[in-house]
Order: sequence, then structure tokens, then C-alpha cells
Amino acid sequence: MDYTKLSGDILAAVGGKENVLGNMVCMTRLRIKVANPAKVNSEAVKAIDGVMGLVEDGDRLEVVLGPGVVNKVIVEFAKLTGIAAGDVSDESASQAAEGNKAAQKATYENKPVQRFLKKIANIFVPLLPGIISAGLINGIINVINFSTKKAFVGEWWFAAIWTMGWALFAYLPILAGENAAKEFGGSRVLGAMAGALSIANAGMPLLATQMVDGKAVRLVHLPFELPSVAFANGTFTVGASNLFNAAAGGMIGAIICAIFFAWLEKNFHKIMPNVLDTFLTPLCTVIVGVIAAVFVLQPLGAFLTQAIFFILQFFYDKLGVFGAYLLGSTFLPLVSVGLHQALTPIHVMLNNPEGPTQGINFLLPLLMMAGGGQVGAGLALLLKTKNTRVKKYLTESIPVGILGIGEPLMYAVTLPLGKPFITACLGSGIGSVVAYLFHLGTVSQGVSGLFGLLIVQPGNQVFYALAMIVAYASGFVLTWFFGVDENRIDDVFGK
Repeated sequence: MDYTKLSGDILAAVGGKENVLGNMVCMTRLRIKVANPAKVNSEAVKAIDGVMGLVEDGDRLEVVLGPGVVNKVIVEFAKLTGIAAGDVSDESASQAAEGNKAAQKATYENKPVQRFLKKIANIFVPLLPGIISAGLINGIINVINFSTKKAFVGEWWFAAIWTMGWALFAYLPILAGENAAKEFGGSRVLGAMAGALSIANAGMPLLATQMVDGKAVRLVHLPFELPSVAFANGTFTVGASNLFNAAAGGMIGAIICAIFFAWLEKNFHKIMPNVLDTFLTPLCTVIVGVIAAVFVLQPLGAFLTQAIFFILQFFYDKLGVFGAYLLGSTFLPLVSVGLHQALTPIHVMLNNPEGPTQGINFLLPLLMMAGGGQVGAGLALLLKTKNTRVKKYLTESIPVGILGIGEPLMYAVTLPLGKPFITACLGSGIGSVVAYLFHLGTVSQGVSGLFGLLIVQPGNQVFYALAMIVAYASGFVLTWFFGVDENRIDDVFGK
């Protein structure tokens, strides 16, 4: 494949170099930020040979290219645009016409929730490589420590690797805060400072202790009592504490604080005299922001974190198999509009070794079955349809779907046809029920399908494979009997 030509064709279809503000990759997708969405020729993008699909959300495009391909395309695309992968061109942004901004605003007005969730997803997309590797490291370390009775704990090389897995999760709120501030229009470094409030580092003055009668006692007390929330045995308990718990807000608290810091900074810029802006705006942002964080934002983050765990436990423990089916069968629609990344903060919390689940994510295996249901649907279509173009798409996308990359199959075949997408969703739910019954969990995230065997809790690989086979079979059977409409296939793809 000529990746230079493919990149050039995509660039031309999205409005040319002058219309591109940023470009980056996300697993199988080339993510493009454009100045004027009206200049994008969506049908031309979809018609390019090598493009599996397109997700549009205002000034953000996601061109589905498939695994491996996207990593080669981004190199050529970045050369053509002159913008490094992951960057946004400020010069091009400043040249965007006022009319373009109005059109952009009109595009977003009717979907604020989707816009907000997209921003949350964008916070974590650049962090996924580290999150995946750290989760795998922690899982491997746990297996080695258990099987060898911690025989390697004193070895420097083992400790160095272990430190990488531990450090990412310990200081992830700083990175998330940095990206959150950038995404919401603030300075990245101030966002990182906001995220630091969620770090439980013993050297932090807020967490300083002194020894009293042989016990470590916290030095810092607030002049009032803060509400504290905890979740245990299926119920919330509300108490009070006059101590500030720096890590109480967790990842959610870090994001909330960073977003607030960004809002403060933008408003201080508006009222601060130019001669003082450079010095006083960041100072005032940090001082006002940290007071708000202690009084309101960190407790709010703690409450939301506990609420998330409450909801997950409700689905998992209270609703049981029905909850598992509901979660598994509704995941593909989230993926279809690119909002599945918005679940990343939840997966991060579940995979945190210091979290309530000790690093075991019981939600992800339920969602991973969505890929299995879709592969089953694809296999049924492949065997039953007579349309040669669809068969070509299926033979190209099913193998990567088995490996856990479902976007090509979804965007190229099942979603345009409609019925196979629905039967794939229904079949996925059945696989999720089996995953629930086996009580499957993962130690990391970022991969699925066959590669999901790498992140499943050690000892459960066989059960994961069985659940995935059930998802394959369910998607296949439902699609075979209810999802294949040859007339519809010919209408969409031609005879």
C-alpha cells in the first residue's frame, strides 16, 4: 500500500493542509482536528481505498484505517500537514474565519453531552500506551511474586520494572490534569499542578506527619469539618473530617480541579492588565484554585468516585446477569460514535492497584465481548451473502476483529447494514453474561479479542476464551437467522 498517496488523498478530502489544525493516532484511527468542518468531503473520505470508516464530531474527525496502517499513515500525514503528531497548529487556528467558528458552534449546539464526553476521552487517548504497559507490568509482577514467594523483590532489575508499573498509576493524576487543562483551554503546567492535589505523596505538606506516642499523626487540620463519603456493603456512609485527604478525589478529582483551573485562568486573562498578566494570572489561578479544591472540588471528586463504584457494583452485584447483558449489548453503539474512550477514567480507577478492586477490572471483560458478537455476525454474513464486495470487506476485517480491532468490521459492514449491527449487539450481551458467570477480570486495558488473553487475570484465560466463543456463536446464530438481508446488502454495496 502506498501510504503517502493514502495520506494525500485523506488530506485532500478533509479540505487540504490549510484546514488541518492537528493530527494524532488512536489505535486504529487517524484523528484530525479541522478549522472548518464544512470543507470536509465526508463521502470522498469514505470512498478512499484503505479507509474503513469515518466518525465525525464537529471539528474532530476519526478516519478508521485499521491496526498498523494508521501508524504508517500518521508519519506521512504529519509530513504533508507540517504538524507533528499530537500537536495543534496555532497559526492555522488563528487564520480560521469567524464564519467557520459560527458553523462549528452550530454543529455542536445540539449535543453538549457528546462534546463533553469527547473532551474527557481526549484527555486519556495520549496516555493509553503508558496505562496499558503499566497495567501489564503490575499483572506480571503479581504473578511472579505469588509464584516465587517474592524471591526477586531484592533484585534491582525487578524493582526497576516494578517501579514503572507503580509510578504510572501513582502519578497519573498529574498527567491527566495536564491533558485536561489543555483540552479545556488552560495552561498544561497549571493543570498538572491541579492534578498533583490528588497524589498521596508522604512528602506533601498537606500530608505531613509527626510522631506522637509512637504513632504518626497528621499535622494539617482544617478550621472546619469537610463531609466525607465512603461506600461499603452496598451502601453509602456520610461522615465528617477536618483533615484534607489529598488523594480522596482520585482521578476524577484531578480532572475536575484541572478543568476548574483552566476556567479560572481564562477568566483571569480577561480582567488582568497586560503588564501584570504574565505574572499574576497563573499565581491567582493556583491560589484561588487550590482553595476551591480543598473546600469543594476534591470532596466532589471523592463523592463522584464513590458514586461510580456504587453504580458499577449495582450493575454487577445487584442486577447480576441482566446487568452484565445490558453492559455488553450496549457497548458497540458507544464505540460507533467514538465515546468508548470516555470510559477510560473508570478503567484506570479499576486497574489501580491501590483502588477498591486491587487492580482487577471486572467491567472490561463484559465490554470486550462486544467484539466477539460482531465477529460472529461477520462470519454469518460471510457464509450467507453472495455479494462479492461485502465478502471482500469481511475477509479483510474479520481477522483483525478476532485480534480485537473491531472498527473496520463495524464501519465497513455491520453498521451500514443495520440489522447485523443489532444482532451483533444482542449476541455480545450473551457473551458478557458468560464472562460475568466466570467472574472474569483484567489487570490492564487497551487490547481486546484474542489479545485479551494477555490482560485477563492469570489463571482465567480458558474461561475468557470460552466466553468469547459464546459471543462468537451468539452473534453468528442471531445474524444468520435475523440479520442477513440480501436486498439491503445490494442496496448499500451494489450488486
